[in-house]
Amino acid sequence: MANAKILEQKQAVIDEIKQTVSDASTIVLFDYRGLTDSESKELRRSLREVGSDYKVYKNTLMNRAFHDLDIKLDESLNGPSALAFSSDQVAPIKVLSEFAKTHPALVLKVGIVDGEISDEAKLAQLATIPSREGLLTMLAGAMIAIPRDLSICLDLYGKQKEGE
Repeated sequence: MANAKILEQKQAVIDEIKQTVSDASTIVLFDYRGLTDSESKELRRSLREVGSDYKVYKNTLMNRAFHDLDIKLDESLNGPSALAFSSDQVAPIKVLSEFAKTHPALVLKVGIVDGEISDEAKLAQLATIPSREGLLTMLAGAMIAIPRDLSICLDLYGKQKEGE
């Protein structure tokens, strides 16, 4: 039988995982085998720049935490897994996808975005979405186009009326 102190420590880690998953808008499980220490530091630095982070937990502890939260990720918890998390829905997915392009050792397994489980294909699709700032810029450009076109039209109409 396991020591009560060890069980208490494991329960504390499970509670930490549950709290992290509950607080995050997006979590991504990925395989980090084959990354060097400097590559891991580079990845962590890139994630922190966008307000994200990752931690490595034992699969059994993550599995217990996910079961407590009624999240079924049993098949994705094979082999070493790291857990990236963020309050931003797309930022950690974009960073991990870009990093995986230059570091083939990193493999995205599965993610949970706003409570919905996303497989590799869905994560790849989400990685192509522009950033929040990019989307706001597109929206502002579209909103400015309407009054600009109206002002051009009114100016041309005014010039036409002056010529008559």
